[in-house]
Amino acid sequence: MHFAVLGPVRAWRADVELRLGPPQQQAFAALLLASADRPVTIAEVVDTLWGQDPPPSAVNVVRRYAGALRRVLEPGLPRMAAGRWLLREGGGYRLDVDVSALDLLRFRDLRTQARAADQADDPAYALELYAQALALWRGHAAAGIPVQARSHPVFAGLDGERLATVKEAADAALRCGRAEPVLAQLQGLADGHPLDEPLHSRLIRALALTGQQAQALETYQKIRVLLAEELGVEPSSELLAAHREVLSARSAPTPPAPLAALDSDGSTGRAAAPGTASPARDDLLVPLPRPAQLPAAYEHFVGREAEIDHMLRRLPVAPDHDGPGTTMVINAIGGMAGVGKTTLAVQVAHRVTDRFPDGQLYVNLRGFDLHGAAMDPAEAVRGFLEALGVGRKQMPDGLEAQAALYRSLLADRRVLVLLDNARDAGQVRPLLPGAAGCLVLITSRNQLTSLVVAGGAHPLTLDLLSAKDARQSLVGRLGADRVAAEPAAVDTIISLCGGLPLALSIIAARALMNPTFPLSGIAAELMEANGSLDAFDGLDATTDVRTVFGWSYHTLTGEAARLFRLLSLHPGPDIGTHAAGALADRPPARIRSLLAELTRTHLLTEEDPGRYRFHDLLRAYANELSRAEDGDGDHEEERRGAMCRVLDHYLLTAHASASLLDPAGVFPSPTPSPEATGIPVALEDAESALSWFSRERLVLLEVARQSVDDGLGGHAWQLARLLDPVHERFGHWHDWADLQRIALAAAQQLADPVGVAHAHGGLGRACSLLRRYPEAEDHLHHALSLFEALGDDLGQAHTRRALGWVMTRTERHVEAIRQTRHALDLYRIAGHLSGQADAMNAIAWYEAVLGDYGKAMTNALRSLSLYRQMSDQGGPHEANAWDTLAYAHHHLGNFRRAQACYLRAIGMLRKNGDRYNEAGSLARLGDTYAATGDDAAARAVWAQAADILAEIDPPWAAEVRAKLQTSAFSDNGVPGVTSHSGDVLRVGGTSAAMTE
Repeated sequence: MHFAVLGPVRAWRADVELRLGPPQQQAFAALLLASADRPVTIAEVVDTLWGQDPPPSAVNVVRRYAGALRRVLEPGLPRMAAGRWLLREGGGYRLDVDVSALDLLRFRDLRTQARAADQADDPAYALELYAQALALWRGHAAAGIPVQARSHPVFAGLDGERLATVKEAADAALRCGRAEPVLAQLQGLADGHPLDEPLHSRLIRALALTGQQAQALETYQKIRVLLAEELGVEPSSELLAAHREVLSARSAPTPPAPLAALDSDGSTGRAAAPGTASPARDDLLVPLPRPAQLPAAYEHFVGREAEIDHMLRRLPVAPDHDGPGTTMVINAIGGMAGVGKTTLAVQVAHRVTDRFPDGQLYVNLRGFDLHGAAMDPAEAVRGFLEALGVGRKQMPDGLEAQAALYRSLLADRRVLVLLDNARDAGQVRPLLPGAAGCLVLITSRNQLTSLVVAGGAHPLTLDLLSAKDARQSLVGRLGADRVAAEPAAVDTIISLCGGLPLALSIIAARALMNPTFPLSGIAAELMEANGSLDAFDGLDATTDVRTVFGWSYHTLTGEAARLFRLLSLHPGPDIGTHAAGALADRPPARIRSLLAELTRTHLLTEEDPGRYRFHDLLRAYANELSRAEDGDGDHEEERRGAMCRVLDHYLLTAHASASLLDPAGVFPSPTPSPEATGIPVALEDAESALSWFSRERLVLLEVARQSVDDGLGGHAWQLARLLDPVHERFGHWHDWADLQRIALAAAQQLADPVGVAHAHGGLGRACSLLRRYPEAEDHLHHALSLFEALGDDLGQAHTRRALGWVMTRTERHVEAIRQTRHALDLYRIAGHLSGQADAMNAIAWYEAVLGDYGKAMTNALRSLSLYRQMSDQGGPHEANAWDTLAYAHHHLGNFRRAQACYLRAIGMLRKNGDRYNEAGSLARLGDTYAATGDDAAARAVWAQAADILAEIDPPWAAEVRAKLQTSAFSDNGVPGVTSHSGDVLRVGGTSAAMTE
């Protein structure tokens, strides 16, 4: 078999050419051939063939194309037989070809040999090999396939390889005085690249070398005019030098002398650097000007002032004279793909060029090239040496000697070196100057830790743009009037771009190219993309979000890439180490290593120790990869297994949390399934349980939603049930209600009466705390009916106690007592000691609200006696009894005893993290202090209560703050807490009555 992609896409078996099928199928074959050194993912094939608008059946069509190609290439070959050409690999396909079978690989092999000959100072042999390599080209790469597919960056990359090789061949031809073998190639490519100055300078020299001085001058004049008209710039120094050679009838250019060997007048000043030979005077043309290789600064750069100040403060310290400073400074700029690392580095470099009079060197190290073609440090060093005037004949052999010469040339000089897109510290080290006074700026998507540790580099991780800077960026690109005209649309664009400069630039470019489009229409397109990257396709590889992210993704190890894809399945805003381990089914030590790999490449952010977060667009990219690479057959089972494991992890940890926070079993916890596979977080005590919930609170709500979407609704209602005690203590009642609504829908979908009953009960309690009393009562009555039908006495008891609490909130105190006594009887039948104590305390509180303080004292003491029979003395439920006693003492005028009881209750509540009931006891303690005339103490505890309640119950917080503004007392000297306030706002004595 033989294949061709350097021109029309073709294939032969022996001497018989094969038909590769319709144009789309040919494009698929071309992509496989152009990517012969790696697998091509299905997502990449779909993107190549259809771009932004693939049909719903795109993946199936790709598979049909693969089958059809197999039938063409491997007729009659069994599926698992050896000798197959088209392989299923890496979530996609790979064409198994070698140098002898594919013109592209043969071209690259010949080019490598030619470069080796060039390095060995044999330009004639190098030219011969270059000519053989270029002869394999028969037009543009993949010529003839559909235009949509032909625009894919991989084919543009191949054409770029051809262009670079023609330039290298021209250099070899000029050095050995034989321009004819490359002249036709130079002329053909120059027509297609009319503004490529290095290409035209070689063409001018080649024409002059073949005696065509007039055509050479015409070529120069044509590009000079074009540069002025199209770009408004003068020809480069390289073009000017070629023009001078033609004018002076120089037919064979020679390399200029190194800067280190010449003074400004061309005479020898310093000695040549070690390892180099001083050129003869007749070999000198003109000294090269000082290098000024920085790319142009971005016109619409905004923000980043703090980062720029951070870097400018670390500039080398310049002495009073013009020599170098006392230190060399390295700034390593890191951050995720598209965050603007290069833009910032170039901006800073342009700001300080005047401090580095000996020039600026720049190189793109291609550390994250899609095809893995990171620049060899030796190539970068040679490029710098050539920019500094070292000819190829004076270039020493080997990286070590070349790096030493480079450092020697920069000795006693002040030079700025910008190393862009570095892969790792090893790629950078040979390019670091050894002398003081230089500034090195490095950008990388990896954390260059060893360079920071051993090289003294100053790390700077670039964050996303703020909303303010993002808006200013759009103002700079689109104009203030257009941005101001549609503020809501601009807000939407900024939000959906997530502060990523690359995404903002793509959207701004779309708006600029369509000046009549309203920004609201572009914002609507972003919203319709629904979390995909379809709206962020750029015009080329460097401005396409998928491609730019792919450069980082393809550097990952296989395990880290799998984890990256799996993390997109996790629904929460962030994820902890243990949950990530459950998702990937990896032990803690291994998962930490994989997470570290993802954070080093800035594909994941570790915002707090052990907590990891995606950027929204990176999550969308990972999700696309997951669907493309893991979304079929066995892989779909892996996705579902991953979700089951992580849901089990949260369910098992919530169960452990409930056991610690509710040791008396007030909330009956559902028993996890013995088939649960997730590994829970190890929780040691109530404090660690509360800490776990605080970290995972927002995650758990999304996890419950996801479990329903994935058909695992049983997890949702059980998780909601297990989290009841912690939601009550923290006061996140809106979250509690949302979670219980999800649980209710899930249980109803599963037709699970137990789950439905518990979800109604939990939702009723949450609604009561949100003061939605009719809704709360409705849900509780539904729960009671279901528990009665199930014969669940304990469930009935909890629900009746909760109903009693709602009734007292709506001024039905006598009915509340009756309902709670019914609950007490059911607790006694069930032998539930904690429930009996809670119900007795609730009755005591209702009696106190009715003004029967003697009965309230008696029943509160009975409740306290029951609590003390249990093992959780000092827990939040015993604290509620002390609060009830304090309230009764206060209204009986026993203020000192009331204070002591309140303080005891507050200590217990604070210890157990029950913030809401702590605030209630603090508010009532303030009333007691005020009753004794201690206004300062009253105001202090009222302020504490108001601060807590501001986050939990703003209406109550407002009432407490009102007391801080006035000191109104009732006629009997008791602070102005009316019956209504004491009833509606007091929860401490009855929070147990609303918990299960």
